[in-house]
Amino acid sequence: MASSSYTAKDITVLEGLEPVRKRPGMYIGGVGTSGLHHLVWEILDNSIDEAMNGYAANIWVTLHKDGSSLTIEDDGRGIPVDKHPGSKKSALEVIFTTLHA
Repeated sequence: MASSSYTAKDITVLEGLEPVRKRPGMYIGGVGTSGLHHLVWEILDNSIDEAMNGYAANIWVTLHKDGSSLTIEDDGRGIPVDKHPGSKKSALEVIFTTLHA
C-alpha cells in the first residue's frame, strides 16, 4: 500500500522551459506526428493572425521532400528583438525561453 502522507515537500516545481523538456506531450500533444501537427497549426495560426490584422500579405508553406518537415514563412512583422521592459532581455529571448510569453 502506498504511503498515506502527502505534503508540500512531495510537490516538484519545474522552472522555465524544464516542464516542456520533461513532458513535451503536455504542451504539444505528443512527440510524434500529432505533436508536429499541433506545432504546425500554432505557427500557421500566427501567420494567419498577422495577415488578418493587416500586417502580412503573403504566407508560404513549403512541404519538404523528406516528408517529415516543412517551413512556414510570412511577410509580417516578425519577432521583436528590442529589450523587453520587464525582463531587460531581448524580446526574442523572452519569447523563446519563457512559457506563455
